[in-house]
Amino acid sequence: MRLYRMAAVAAHVCAVILIVNVLRRAGIVPETALTHAIAPFGALTGLFAITGLYLLVRGGAGNVGLIGYLLNAAGLAGAFAIEYALHFVFPSLDAATITGLLAGTTGMAFLVTSVVLVTGVLMFSAAAIRTGLLPPLGVALYAVGMIPGSLRNAVPLPVYLIGLVVAAVGIAWLATRLWSAEDEPRVAAASGAVAH
Repeated sequence: MRLYRMAAVAAHVCAVILIVNVLRRAGIVPETALTHAIAPFGALTGLFAITGLYLLVRGGAGNVGLIGYLLNAAGLAGAFAIEYALHFVFPSLDAATITGLLAGTTGMAFLVTSVVLVTGVLMFSAAAIRTGLLPPLGVALYAVGMIPGSLRNAVPLPVYLIGLVVAAVGIAWLATRLWSAEDEPRVAAASGAVAH
């Protein structure tokens, strides 16, 4: 499987995990060991997806696109770490310990991660739309959805969940673009060069 198609699969998996997470948080899908185990991997697969998207648009994305990609990727890596802690570490701690962590440097790290992610999403999205290589509405849905989706503790739960759904739709849309990119001779040749 070629580079862009692997990134497209990662993007589709990311979108599915985001929707499962939304349904779990909304109480529609039950809280089980499996739904908790897969929850952090939305951010991790998103990291692979954003890398494929950046490689597709990098020629026209310029410095803004590069900086946006790096911040977006760093924010997703941080989000993976946060989700991992929330699902696999925090449940073993008592409420007072969790409150203390969130009031201290751990809470500050969560906030910085959110700011980095939102900044990266906005910069990358602006640069990606400017290239004309990605569907503008798909990019816009990703950006608009990721704003509340990145601010988990700063927005009401319904706004956060709606943001994740909007972002998932945008990511799925962008995944179809990544998949079809392999069929374009210029893109397929570049993908082969990157893969080697």
